[in-house]
Amino acid sequence: MHSIVQPSLQHTDNSLSNFTIKCSGCGAELPNEALTCQSDNGLPRAVYSSRQLQLHDHPGMGRFLEWLPVNGPMDIKSGPKTYKSTGLARELGLTNLYVGFNGYWPEKGANILTGSFKELEAYPTIQRMQELGHRKLVLASAGNTARAFAHAAVGSNIEIYLVVPGSGIDRIWIPEEPTGNIHFISMAKTFDYTDAIMLAERIARLPGMTSEGGARNVARRDGMGTVMLDGAVTMGRIPDHYFQAIGSGTGGIAAWEASMRLLADGRFGKRLSKLHLAQNLPFAPIFDAWQHKCREIDEEVDVHNAKQQINKMYTDILSNRKPPYSVPGGVYDALMSSNGHVYGISNSRARSCKNLFEEAEGIDIMAPAAVGVAALVEAVEFGRVKSDDHILLNITGGGVERLKEDFELCKIKPELHIDSLDVEIEEILP
Repeated sequence: MHSIVQPSLQHTDNSLSNFTIKCSGCGAELPNEALTCQSDNGLPRAVYSSRQLQLHDHPGMGRFLEWLPVNGPMDIKSGPKTYKSTGLARELGLTNLYVGFNGYWPEKGANILTGSFKELEAYPTIQRMQELGHRKLVLASAGNTARAFAHAAVGSNIEIYLVVPGSGIDRIWIPEEPTGNIHFISMAKTFDYTDAIMLAERIARLPGMTSEGGARNVARRDGMGTVMLDGAVTMGRIPDHYFQAIGSGTGGIAAWEASMRLLADGRFGKRLSKLHLAQNLPFAPIFDAWQHKCREIDEEVDVHNAKQQINKMYTDILSNRKPPYSVPGGVYDALMSSNGHVYGISNSRARSCKNLFEEAEGIDIMAPAAVGVAALVEAVEFGRVKSDDHILLNITGGGVERLKEDFELCKIKPELHIDSLDVEIEEILP
């Protein structure tokens, strides 16, 4: 079994920032740590002083430091890994299919030790929060994000409070012994991810606590955006098509923003990458809204019915009852700008495509990634992509079975369990 040496995250003078924060709706410049624009309510977006991407000599995502909203170096092995497919490409008749494998596959140089691309969000977020002087960070997760943040925070000087619904509890493990700065708050199985978000927001309002921001966190989005950057650098161009399974759709927003930066760079092509985003039926609010080209998602959805649908999903990780869809700079705008498409994928289709990928490529993948594979298969069947198009398929998680061969996976035990949202959280929080 391997041992892990955690990198030291840097604290740097924010006056030396290579970026500013602007509202993606009205364009107003915002304070460095802003999560919203009061006049427009658009998503904050990092605007980097370097218009062209300059690659740094780092093994992981620190390679893309020029377009990450942090001020210090990022000396970590975790990062996106793109390779040209042969097996799946042959099965689908594609000549330029590239896989962004965001998991653990050391033979390919993929070193995400929690098996999920959520790790790409965790490292820049924690470093950014430390640079801003925050010491207690609160986030909600269906499982994978909490695992990634816990791993990234091991041994650091920042306290992490992770709020996870019952369905995600088994996903809270890391490839090393957890340290005392990691606080896991579990919820009963009757609660879903949106309930966890609401509880996390309450905790974040307590003195000394800071919300990590979710979709409004520029570090999370630009961390995920490195998948698009790595794909474009590997191909030497912006991909014609980008495929990814989504719950909130934040990863789709991130890919769109990265694609726009590459377009402005001028060296990677003259067209944005077309977004192909996939949701898992029967709970697919973004798919339902986009089918009718509606900017708004129906907010009057019956909560009980929604939770019943979520319980029937192949992968409830891809569920969010309140995704950042209609907000300026959100999923709707990303789809409109890129002439994108949204897919509704059945459970049986996702399972069969999981097997297809694993047999063709020779590595295990997580259930959400299988939904993304299914979208690509459907796009090929309906002629939405050409055989020689340059395609980037984001495998958002994989290699967990491979990871078990090299590491002992350690469960994180909850410090607190919540059975009711009526609880006075400030009285029982450790």
